[in-house]
Amino acid sequence: MPDETKHVNWQRMLDTAGPYPIEAFTFVRDGLSFTAERIHEQPEALSEDERHISGQQLCLGLRDYAIEKYGLLAPIVLEHWNVHRTDDFGRIVFAMINEGLMSKASQDRFEDFQGVFDFQEAFARDRLLSYVAQQ
Repeated sequence: MPDETKHVNWQRMLDTAGPYPIEAFTFVRDGLSFTAERIHEQPEALSEDERHISGQQLCLGLRDYAIEKYGLLAPIVLEHWNVHRTDDFGRIVFAMINEGLMSKASQDRFEDFQGVFDFQEAFARDRLLSYVAQQ
């Protein structure tokens, strides 16, 4: 379980992950909660092993969270944060793991985040308009 009282070396985390602003890290953290609640009805009632979210599940959840949170602006917001593909989510996640802000299971690998979906397809205007119309 991540240590909430631990001092975070933000500069080291930013240097490790790449050119992402702090808002991208906050988005991923909040998107993890969003994804856990979608996958598990009551994630807080489960053990850490039972709450596990795979890299692929997290990427798909972050896609949905971006669309739900930002609607038609989702691709613009992610672009502004230098997030262009699912690999970027992986870099952010593993930087957070290295700083103790997230935990990982022994089977979790960076490769789990590679090529999960295509951003241009996932955030295509027609798809976003369809989603917004359903809301």
